[in-house]
Amino acid sequence: MIIPCEVAVKSVVPAVKALMAKQLVEKHGLKQDEVAELLGISQSAVSKYTRKVRGYVIKIDEVQELEPSIQKMINLVVNGSPERTEFLKAFCQTCMVIRKTNLMCQFCQQADPNIKTEKCNFCKSINFSEKRI
Repeated sequence: MIIPCEVAVKSVVPAVKALMAKQLVEKHGLKQDEVAELLGISQSAVSKYTRKVRGYVIKIDEVQELEPSIQKMINLVVNGSPERTEFLKAFCQTCMVIRKTNLMCQFCQQADPNIKTEKCNFCKSINFSEKRI
């Protein structure tokens, strides 16, 4: 049984890092090696992200609902060493927004052909509030 978080690791996480890297280079004028250090990745990964060679399995560039959480993460890394929990909350919020858009459904189905996306509304219907279990 495949769970959505497993699919997100392979599709959403690289897409978010790619979008952050692209914005840090293009909008903030940072060099690739600076972005690499901020994001904890290699300079070659930043290069691949900015050239759209890596991290574009899911197209999130135009999902307007993501902009606040992406900007929050960018601000956290640009303004110094971010509070880990604050950054993680913003990252998880970003993933939740992506999951609610059903952009990940096709990848869940590819990972587990038994999943019928037309019947699965898990990501769309789950309450992603900050309630603690």
